[in-house]
Amino acid sequence: MVFGSPAAQLVFSTLLRVGSASRVEVVRRTGLSSAAVTKAVQPLLAAGYLLEAPLDAPGETAPRGIGRPASPLSVRGERAFFVGIKITADELIGTVTDLRAQAVVSRRRPLNSHTVDHVVTMISRLTGELLATSADYRARCRQLAIAISGDVDAATGLVGYSPFLDWHTVPLAQLAAQATGLETVVENDVRALTVAEQWFGGGVGAHSFVLVTVGAGIGCGIVVNDAVVAGAHGVAGELGHLPIEQDGPVCHCGNRGCVEAIASDDAIIEAIRLAHHTTLDPAGALRLARAGDPAARAAYTRAGHAIGLALASVANLIGPERILISGEGLAGYDLFEDQLRATFATRAFGAAGNCELFVRPLPFEEWARGAAVVAIRDLITAESK
Repeated sequence: MVFGSPAAQLVFSTLLRVGSASRVEVVRRTGLSSAAVTKAVQPLLAAGYLLEAPLDAPGETAPRGIGRPASPLSVRGERAFFVGIKITADELIGTVTDLRAQAVVSRRRPLNSHTVDHVVTMISRLTGELLATSADYRARCRQLAIAISGDVDAATGLVGYSPFLDWHTVPLAQLAAQATGLETVVENDVRALTVAEQWFGGGVGAHSFVLVTVGAGIGCGIVVNDAVVAGAHGVAGELGHLPIEQDGPVCHCGNRGCVEAIASDDAIIEAIRLAHHTTLDPAGALRLARAGDPAARAAYTRAGHAIGLALASVANLIGPERILISGEGLAGYDLFEDQLRATFATRAFGAAGNCELFVRPLPFEEWARGAAVVAIRDLITAESK
C-alpha cells in the first residue's frame, strides 16, 4: 500500500503542492525525519507515483561544499488521470486532470433537462468525450468526480437536495458509476473548489480560510486548522441560508430573508424586475445598474450589504486568516464591493476585522478541476481509511 502510512500521504501531498523538492527540503517542510521520508518515498518511486531526477541530470550540480547533490523529487503527473465534472442549472463543465491536478483537456455541454436520467446520460457522454481525446487518459483514468450544489453526502455520493436541479435524494455516485463504468465520487461544488484553493490556489499558506461564492447561489467553504469542514451532516457552510432580514423575501429553502434571497443573481434581477415591471436577464440588470438606474443600483447595494453581513458573521464565528470571494456573480462586483466592504468593516468584531478579503474570479473549469482534486485527495487517503 503506497499511500497506507500518514508519512507517505504527507510526503506526497507536500510534493503535489510545491511541485518538486529535494529530500532535505521535504524533511524541512514536513517535519519528518530523514529516515521516515526515505521509507515513505521508496514505494512511491517503485509504483511510479514519484520521479527522482538522476544525479547527473542537466542543471543538477552539487552545492558548494562537500556532500552529494540534492536530487529533486516530483509527482509523475501522467501516472494517473481524473475526470472532474461541475453541474450547473444550464450545462456540464468537464475536465481531465493529471495526478498533479493540471487540467489537460476541458469541454462544456448544455443541459436541456434536469431529469436525473438526462443529466446522468449527459455526464456519461461528456466523460466519454473527454477520455476519448487520448488513449492514455482512458487507460489510466482512476476516478470520475462530480461537483454539484446543495446538500451532498460525500461518503455515499447521495445528493439529498440540489435546489437548482430540484433534486431530492438522488444516488448520483451510484448512477454515474453504472453509466460510465468508473468509480465515482460526488461532492458539494463549493467544498470541492475549496479543496482546490487550499492545495493550489488562494488558500495556500493559510491554516484557516473561508471561500465564499456569489452567483446563482451564495456558497461557503470553510477550512479550519488545515481541515476542510463538512460538519456532522455534510452541510457546514450554508452561508446563503443565514437569515438577515426578518421580513425579507422568501427563499427557495422556505425561510424569509436569507442572504441568498437577497444577494443571488436571481434575487437581484427579481428586485429590479419588480421595480420596473419588466423582464430582465443578468446582462440587462448590469446595464441598468451601470447606467445609474436607481432601482438597479439599490438592488446591488442591498446585495452588498447582505453579503457583507454574511462575511462578518463567518469572520466573527471562525476567525479565518482570509476570505476568498469568487463565483459567477463577480461580474457585478464593482456595483456592490463598496457596500460589502463597508458593512464587513462595521460588523466584524474586534480583531476579526483584520481578516483580509480577496477577490478570486474563477471560471467553472476551475470548479470541475476542484472535483478532480477531491478525487486525487481520496486516492491519497483511501488506503488508510
